[in-house]
Amino acid sequence: MNDSYVTVERLGPVALVTFDRHRNLNAFDGQLILELTETARQFHDDLETRAVVLTGSRDYFSAGADLEDLASRNDPDLSDLEKRQIYFRGVRLCEAWEAMPQITIAAMEKLAVGAGVALPLACDWRVLGESCYLYVPEVKIGLNLQWGARLINLVGPARAKRICILCERMDARTAMEWGLVEEIAPDGQAAERALEMARLAADMPAVATQMVKQAVNATAAALNRTASFADADQSQLTAAGSDARAARDRFNRKD
Repeated sequence: MNDSYVTVERLGPVALVTFDRHRNLNAFDGQLILELTETARQFHDDLETRAVVLTGSRDYFSAGADLEDLASRNDPDLSDLEKRQIYFRGVRLCEAWEAMPQITIAAMEKLAVGAGVALPLACDWRVLGESCYLYVPEVKIGLNLQWGARLINLVGPARAKRICILCERMDARTAMEWGLVEEIAPDGQAAERALEMARLAADMPAVATQMVKQAVNATAAALNRTASFADADQSQLTAAGSDARAARDRFNRKD
């Protein structure tokens, strides 16, 4: 495996998780997805860490799924089960972060696209740099929005459909008004603001904090698994369609 993309810095009861590929605008490839999944799982039985901040580089959070990596999923040497397992990596990533007992806060700078929006939605809170925008272009490239995105829980059905179908870029102020983020920080200071929030959460009684988080998640997301269990299967199916291939070709030529 290549050098690790993920670092974990321990700051007493708070941990700072940073991922940085140093290329491709921090897009998610297979290695990054697996590293972030394993990182989340290591916190599941961690009784010392009380809050975790997730951030990308100071230049950008993530441009979403790496399109070169997406293309590799069609390798004819892969079995159907292998392909299905690869498509479900993102779902398992979000589930691992959502299941963490610690309070989790995503800190985003410059841009958060596609998968770079879905993963933060699995965290408890989100902080944006004031120039950061959110962008969900999956439909534009012929895919459904998968990774267990929690959009409906946060913004309601009408806005969730608008975000996914019209593929409009959303600035930080709109994202906050719509309930997708909790804080806006000056550019370059999203992680610092998230760490401040994390320290406040870490100072609260541990058991009560975990119980409240788990109770809220269980109530708000009671039907999420039922509604989205086949997201990755649907994505694999739609990606293979002729209209999806044509959409990706147009998207790639434009960019």
